[in-house]
Amino acid sequence: MSQTSDLLALGRDYYLPVYKPRETILARGQGSRVWDQDGREYIDFAAGIAVCGLGHCNPELTAALVEQAGKLWHTSNVFYSEPPLLLAKELVEASKFATRVFLCNSGAEANEAAIKLTRKWAASKGRAADRRVIVTFKGSFHGRTMGAVTATAQPKYQEGYEPLPGGFRYVDFNDLAQLENAMASGDVASVMLEPVQGEGGVTPAAPGFLQGVRALCDRHDALLILDEIQAGMGRTGTLFAHWQDEVTPDIVTLAKALGGGFPIGAMLAGPKVAEIMGYGAHGTTFGGNPLAAAVARVALKTLASDGIAANVRKQEQALRDGIAAINAELDLFSEVRGRGLMLGAVLKPAYAGRAGEVLDHAAANGLLLLQAGPDVLRFVPALNIGDGDVAEGLKRLRTALAKLVA
Repeated sequence: MSQTSDLLALGRDYYLPVYKPRETILARGQGSRVWDQDGREYIDFAAGIAVCGLGHCNPELTAALVEQAGKLWHTSNVFYSEPPLLLAKELVEASKFATRVFLCNSGAEANEAAIKLTRKWAASKGRAADRRVIVTFKGSFHGRTMGAVTATAQPKYQEGYEPLPGGFRYVDFNDLAQLENAMASGDVASVMLEPVQGEGGVTPAAPGFLQGVRALCDRHDALLILDEIQAGMGRTGTLFAHWQDEVTPDIVTLAKALGGGFPIGAMLAGPKVAEIMGYGAHGTTFGGNPLAAAVARVALKTLASDGIAANVRKQEQALRDGIAAINAELDLFSEVRGRGLMLGAVLKPAYAGRAGEVLDHAAANGLLLLQAGPDVLRFVPALNIGDGDVAEGLKRLRTALAKLVA
């Protein structure tokens, strides 16, 4: 086995330096615990940025992957294979709104497909190019490709990549009046948003906001695109986050937990747009490959279960109660917001900008945690995490935060 120091040196020498990982080498995982190269154990409240929704090395997902690996790995979309066909049907049926699916490899690709479908739909209605605007919201995050990063209304992700593609407009999240203003000129083809903003600080849509957006889209003949890449697949307590808002979208994008750790993305298209793209209008080499689809089928079935929904509710309350108890002692947080097992603890002004520091203390004390900007701790553990792991993780969090305060 290679030494940790040698492996870290490889990262420094050979990776394009776009990431700044913590100085440890994770070696294996089981459920909501992982171990590094040197045998140190961690409780995982990060789940690969909300990807490992059923924990590490889930036996059912592993079995599906191994079985499919012995049959067929890749065909390209020039040919059919069984797993993606069945997955497409199951996603349509589970969604309650979609009639067709485009399978891809990531959330950014799913969002790119949604952006392209918006433009194709607007073009099919005879709208000129300057009347195909897509409205997104400040604080959003939709991906790193050029289209998706332009949709991401956060300058820090766009800086240095100018000129950005045209045809996007940004408004404040949860501000219906501002959105109505932005749509008044009649040039908006779609409104794209996350039901809970992830990178934007784990900020949920306000009660009634999505219904208001839907009404504005209907009034101005625009599509409603919901990016559920992080908030979907059971993360917020229902299989699709927008079910809690009682709206029907035209397009939904998925990724992350859909594959349980195996790369896959999906764009679900409702009847208004499902027949717009014809042969050759879009494509993907690896999207919907048999390996990813076989795993996603099992993940989808489990994530849609009543047991997962009940556990999300239970562990959300346990996390909220645990964070409140820590806060009563250490007085660090101004609020805890979010839905289900997508929670953000907002640091008080006295600790503003120190979320990254908290993550360092947490890792040093055996807890993997995320941030959502410089002021928010993000909790996105596996949706099947157990009572013991939540309790132990909170204990380690308290130790880490006490060191920060000290």
